Amino acid sequence: MSDVKSPAEELEREDETPNDETGAENPGAGGMTEPANSAGEAPEAEIDLPEGANLMQLLIEAQKEAKTNEDGWQRARAEFANYRKRTEREKSELFQRAALDTLKGLLPIIDDFDRAFENVPEAIGEDPWIGGVSMIQRKFMTLLEQYEVEAIDPTGGPFDPVLHQAIGAEESDEVESGHVIETLQKGYRAGGNVLRLALVKVAS
Repeated sequence: MSDVKSPAEELEREDETPNDETGAENPGAGGMTEPANSAGEAPEAEIDLPEGANLMQLLIEAQKEAKTNEDGWQRARAEFANYRKRTEREKSELFQRAALDTLKGLLPIIDDFDRAFENVPEAIGEDPWIGGVSMIQRKFMTLLEQYEVEAIDPTGGPFDPVLHQAIGAEESDEVESGHVIETLQKGYRAGGNVLRLALVKVAS
């Protein structure tokens, strides 16, 4: 057979030939890239400044704004710290009031113990049962001490309407006028909180 190719076969062979000697494809319109500078890097972006403004002026204004924001943040931080301290203090005070209200309800029981031991017959004073009851009374008193509750027994001292409640007055040769002759019922207080006024007789 002859190796002579027809003109149509020669044209088809030319269509399969690469566009250049390296075989690289010819990039289309979508393959265009941005021109690079002489160093091969992309061009730097330009900063658009407002008309009539300069870089130093903008820097000063930015520093002022940063200082204002910092002051606001410091103020908000201080306010939050004060709020946290206030809420913690209020929570502590609420717990303290609730505890004192509970202890206040125990005072009549403590009064009963006091009256009972004031009238214990001598014949049974050394009885172990009395000793056991005495231990219960001491536990009540220890509970009061834990909350810094102290008794008010003003016998012989001046009458104080803030701490005492007078339920009678009579003449006395033993105490001055306006002083407490006798404490009929002890009062109790915890710091500045008066749980119960002391019931007293006052010398006239």
